[in-house]
Amino acid sequence: MTSAWSRRTFLATSAVLTAAAGGALALAAPRASATASDDAYAALRATWTALILGEGFSPTAEPFKSRLTALGAQARGWRDTLAPADGSLWPDAVYADPDPDTDPESYGFSAKMAESFIRLNTMAQAYRQQGTGLTGDSALRTAIVTGLEHLNSQVYRAGQVRYGNWYSWQIGAPQALLDVCVLMYDALTPAQLGRYCAAVDHFVPDSAVASYTGTSTGANRVDLCRVLALRGVVGGSAAKIALARDALSPVFPLVTKGDGLYADGSFIQHTTVPYTGSYGSVMLGGLGLLFALLKGTSWEVTDPKRQVVFDAVENAWAPFLYNGLVMDSVAGRAISRGEVDDHRRGHPILASIVLLGRGASAAENTRWRSLVKGWAQRDYYSPPLSNPSLSLTGLARLKSVLDDTSLTPLPEPEGHHLFPDMARATHRRPGWAAALSMADKRITYYETGNGENLRGWHTGSGMLYWWGDTFANGQYSDAFWPTVDPYRLPGTTASRKVLANGAGGDWGAAVPDVNWVGGVTDRKRAAVGQYLKGLSSTLLAKKSWFFLDDTVVCLGAGIRCQDGTAVETTVDNRNLGPVGNAPFTVDGSAKPVTRPWSATLTGASWAHLGGHGGYVFPGGANVRALRENRSGRWRDINTGGSTETLTRAYLTLWVDHGQNPADGSYAYQLLPGASEQRTAARAADTGWLGVLANTDDQQGVSVPSLGLTAVNFWFGGTVGPLVADAPCSVMVTEHADGTATVCVSDPMRARTSLTLTWNRAVSSVLSKPSTVTTATTGTSLRLVFGDLSGTRGATQTVKVRLP
Repeated sequence: MTSAWSRRTFLATSAVLTAAAGGALALAAPRASATASDDAYAALRATWTALILGEGFSPTAEPFKSRLTALGAQARGWRDTLAPADGSLWPDAVYADPDPDTDPESYGFSAKMAESFIRLNTMAQAYRQQGTGLTGDSALRTAIVTGLEHLNSQVYRAGQVRYGNWYSWQIGAPQALLDVCVLMYDALTPAQLGRYCAAVDHFVPDSAVASYTGTSTGANRVDLCRVLALRGVVGGSAAKIALARDALSPVFPLVTKGDGLYADGSFIQHTTVPYTGSYGSVMLGGLGLLFALLKGTSWEVTDPKRQVVFDAVENAWAPFLYNGLVMDSVAGRAISRGEVDDHRRGHPILASIVLLGRGASAAENTRWRSLVKGWAQRDYYSPPLSNPSLSLTGLARLKSVLDDTSLTPLPEPEGHHLFPDMARATHRRPGWAAALSMADKRITYYETGNGENLRGWHTGSGMLYWWGDTFANGQYSDAFWPTVDPYRLPGTTASRKVLANGAGGDWGAAVPDVNWVGGVTDRKRAAVGQYLKGLSSTLLAKKSWFFLDDTVVCLGAGIRCQDGTAVETTVDNRNLGPVGNAPFTVDGSAKPVTRPWSATLTGASWAHLGGHGGYVFPGGANVRALRENRSGRWRDINTGGSTETLTRAYLTLWVDHGQNPADGSYAYQLLPGASEQRTAARAADTGWLGVLANTDDQQGVSVPSLGLTAVNFWFGGTVGPLVADAPCSVMVTEHADGTATVCVSDPMRARTSLTLTWNRAVSSVLSKPSTVTTATTGTSLRLVFGDLSGTRGATQTVKVRLP
């Protein structure tokens, strides 16, 4: 065995670092006479120990004391029930597959194999951390080593043919195994470490990162690089660490298709799934760990393209973070995991941003910490330091930020972010935020897989989420997904045709054959549209949203379907919690708070839901209302979920388009956080909003007080003062300083030419993008655009001077 395997300096370095960490235990006195290579690998092991155990916290202070006690109790339970047998390490975690292949049953067996390593990792953390009640416990050490040997001899070894889920063999198991090897390094012999490394080499060979394709992209690629890097650290292989570092480089550049980060801030995984809040979180955390592990070493990540990741903190992640939660619109099938809601998914992202800041510039680090402090302080619904699923390291990082008196917490970033590459949008205004989920030929309706998110069918059918600054932050957190009517998701237009669990296929396989999805934004307001084709349905519809200062104007037209079932547009479906007594008023008349209650609101002008906001129906509308209790189980939407029955009260408003509609439509305003008085006043001000068009050909609005005209041209034509010769999205805003901005996009990504005329006197053009080939001013503005097909639906902004 070469000196690379030596453990003689591990404890010296570890003791210094863990003393500073205030947590991890030094196991024994250091040995003498280390070589330079010994020092390098020992230092890496010490760094990794601090990264996965946490640092800078007191084990006798809360929330750490309770968490360490719980960690010890969990580890004690695993130690006491350890029962090595043929095919299992614990009786409830059988990994032996009688018919090994890749069917769902085999997925379950491979998951139990990975889970066995994760349990050993929990035990190793309890052994190394102070305050667990098992710190340095000899029986626990023996149990951990016994478990490693058993799994290596039986299942995770060189030569074993894998079965079930590839992830269990290439990421889940080896990550946990290598963490244990680092934490228990002094308790393992060179021969044992050699066998464990050989097993990792077998399942995660260098070829796993040879090409940036398949399961080796995005977050998965970062996970694989973590495995390779730790394999090098544990096995003393400089080549493995260098390979891990170099294999990160394909993750950094912006992509134009498939998995990864896009120029508009989109993040895609599994080819068609917007995943900023789940796989994106994994990637962000994994990169933060690897950057920190290798910083200051000869393997430091120096690829200049890593700045793309740093820039993405505010371009890709921040738009989806609100008061500590990460929006469900970019969480994929993770929304069906009952143990981790939008807040609990958001907190690890905050902690990862803090960690990533250690590798960024001083200015970036300070700004990010200030953003995180604001998000964490404002999370009144689910305070991060009380998050039971947040790791000790995450807790320590967030507490360090909250306790940092030099940081001024930054407020929620305002503005509109449109993400054409993943058919998503977020809108953030003082007091509230909203998010929109759509689907097109590049983006799936929804993702199901591994028995998860079985009824997410309509989440891409124009679902409109919204939250308030000090209210409704638990709207989608409090058992929303297992109890909501999945055919009545807020904002969606859907057929009541009964769909089977998992309809459309696994892993985002089903995408609608539509091109016109997207819109324009000036970063403050936006016009967004979706040509909707229903999942496994004949439903067709044109849907538009105009995101303004205090409202979202929602229009729908051309709604037709031949499913033989009713078609509905859900104005909203608010989760009122277990009690559900929020007052509901329609045109000034209070409605019953008893459940169940339902009514048809004929000719309704406005409605208001106490503690939430208001709804205005221009010109009046016939709207259905329902207050009811709904019950469900997480198991209903996730085969691994709890079987406990949960009940929540809902207030639902929807437009019933009838059975087999031929040309249905709707129009309403959503006013988040508005009082009853403000809602009534908006409804009474009939001149505030002008609906210029709401047809299958165009949808547009004008708001004179904002100087705004916005139109989604599904086909060319004339709407108000705007004339377009082809499909496009347009938003014009006149400003008080005598200028105006004209925002134009080609959501279909197909226009090789476009002519737009604004019938308004314009004296000069102040600026224009290169896509404008001709700009004619005078009694009207005539803009001729060249090829827009390569703009990826991005907004083209022209600034003009008015007479």
